[in-house]
Amino acid sequence: MKKLSLVLLCAIVLSGFSLAQQKPAMEFKKTEHNFGIIKEEIGAVTTQFEFTNTGNSPLIVQRVSASCGCTTPSYTKEPILPGKKGTISAQYSTVRRPGTFNKTIRVYTNVPDTVYVLTIKGNVTPKQ
Repeated sequence: MKKLSLVLLCAIVLSGFSLAQQKPAMEFKKTEHNFGIIKEEIGAVTTQFEFTNTGNSPLIVQRVSASCGCTTPSYTKEPILPGKKGTISAQYSTVRRPGTFNKTIRVYTNVPDTVYVLTIKGNVTPKQ
């Protein structure tokens, strides 16, 4: 009986250990994009941030939020399998926003205790 209990305990501990090792991880190609000098009359500019799931379980982007209403983020909605890629898009509205800007996009995923921060910046020249 003691032998069976010991084997059962080892199996439980080992299965818990292997589950603890199953984690997604996110790695971005870049975390900042500089649009440079752009004209207000363009209306909006967009960039994409590509990432890879470098972990060993599916990565889920739960939500993405921008630091202000002038920036509209979108993202890959389906789970990203290990080794596969996804994107976060950020669109910045230039209308009635002349001057420099520096905005952040926060990315919330199923990676434990991690919030990723992306940055877009540039300088909008006013209409003539």
